[in-house]
Amino acid sequence: MPRVLLLLPTTSYRTEAFVGAATRLGVDVTVASEQPNALTRLNPSGLLTLDFKDPQRAAQRVVEFSTSHPIDAVVPVDSQVVVVGAAISAALGLRHNSVDSATAAQNKHHMRQRFLQAGVPAPRFTLCSLDEDRAALAARVDFPCVVKPLSLAASQGVIRADDPAQFILAVDRLESILKGEHVVGQVPPPESSSQFLVEQFVDGPEVALEGMLTRGELRVLALFDKPDPLDGPFFEETIYVTPSRLAAETQAKIAQCAAQAARALGLSEGPIHAELRLANDGPSVIEVNARSIGGLCSRALRFGSGTSLEELIIRHALEEDFEPPQRQPQAAGVMMIPTTRAGRLVEVGGLDEAKAVGGIEDVTISAHLGQRLIPLPEGSQYLGFIFSQAESPGAVEAALRDAHAQLEIVIEPIVDREDDGTTPSERPAEAV
Repeated sequence: MPRVLLLLPTTSYRTEAFVGAATRLGVDVTVASEQPNALTRLNPSGLLTLDFKDPQRAAQRVVEFSTSHPIDAVVPVDSQVVVVGAAISAALGLRHNSVDSATAAQNKHHMRQRFLQAGVPAPRFTLCSLDEDRAALAARVDFPCVVKPLSLAASQGVIRADDPAQFILAVDRLESILKGEHVVGQVPPPESSSQFLVEQFVDGPEVALEGMLTRGELRVLALFDKPDPLDGPFFEETIYVTPSRLAAETQAKIAQCAAQAARALGLSEGPIHAELRLANDGPSVIEVNARSIGGLCSRALRFGSGTSLEELIIRHALEEDFEPPQRQPQAAGVMMIPTTRAGRLVEVGGLDEAKAVGGIEDVTISAHLGQRLIPLPEGSQYLGFIFSQAESPGAVEAALRDAHAQLEIVIEPIVDREDDGTTPSERPAEAV
């Protein structure tokens, strides 16, 4: 029986989905994480601890492991493990992306440079340093612009600025995020840097493309519309709906741009998740990630007779000539429930009412009661996810909005003590 190595960071939303997919496919699974598991001694072939920050050391560890438990495929689940996944695959002689291409896809500046060299339509950009004088930088910037870190995900640290004053404030805020100063006790982002990007703001609607690369050829699995405008100052995504309502000609141009961008990065195998803006002169590539759609959003996708996206990814990793089936034709979508206020989650009401909305499949609250919530641009987590299937993309969007409106999310402010001597638990919480 073939064995799949799943690279699953402890922070991943997707452990259950990938392990479940492997179980349904009847393959042996080894789950590798960066934290030791107390059950490793009882299941030595199923659990492995790797240093994801040291790809070559991790690769050597897997090579040693594979002498007793041969590995047939490696599946990196989230962005932070695509480079180590490429290194492991290279060491084992397995089909996957090169370390160079995976590294380029992880660094927004390297990505932009490769897009520029290959003529991929993408925003103009400038690499800047936090050590530079910010007023002088602002004098050289074309507005509106977007300030963004080189490696963080989920729009964390991404801020629009329309004038020099906003630009300086945005850079100050990004510096605080990169240094982990935005909340007491929070672990700093995994890759702090003194450099950041300033990009041209591309006006127009945004779409997300989910695809699969085989020997460098792109197969589009789904194209999602994002009906909510993403105009800033922060860029929290909410609703994804597929199939796209865009004209067939526009969809074809989007797919061509995504394929060109993947080639520019050197990506050749496995899933990609691409974000593009539709400018007046055509699609513009914001980024291409060498992994599948994040969070729990993959639950909105079903293929063939009900196959999950995770099953497709595992089968593709195992079978060189695997051809993914078509997405099921029914319109589907997901809403990532935004975190709109900082504080502590006290209660989520209206769940039964939200689930009862026509066209709603499920409502999942992934944040736990008592959890400290941090909105964008400092935070990067969603409250949960709402899933819909309906007869049309418009009906999916309406169902998602209706279900979200049923929810009463109660968030308690976090302060040490107010002037009146009360603590947050002694005062009424606010609902959003």
